[in-house]
Amino acid sequence: MSSVHNVFHVSALRRYIANPSHVLRHEPVQLEPDLTYEETPEKILAKENRKLRNRTIPMLKIQWTNHSEREATWEVESDMQKGYPDFFK
Repeated sequence: MSSVHNVFHVSALRRYIANPSHVLRHEPVQLEPDLTYEETPEKILAKENRKLRNRTIPMLKIQWTNHSEREATWEVESDMQKGYPDFFK
């Protein structure tokens, strides 16, 4: 990519045609005064054991509040139980 210049000519641009499918939907988020927000686990989507060398680590696929299922993350089960004990009751 070093031979490609990061310069373009204005004549190569085309006018944007508005398309309603390009608009992203979002849920309102409660921001704290320091512009942070609380993320909590919403539900467990999957559970699996991952092998790491000679250990087996239980993992959970977590869907977080204010995020879709596509944005779910894999978390270590013991870390989730320590960080969010009320979630597992």
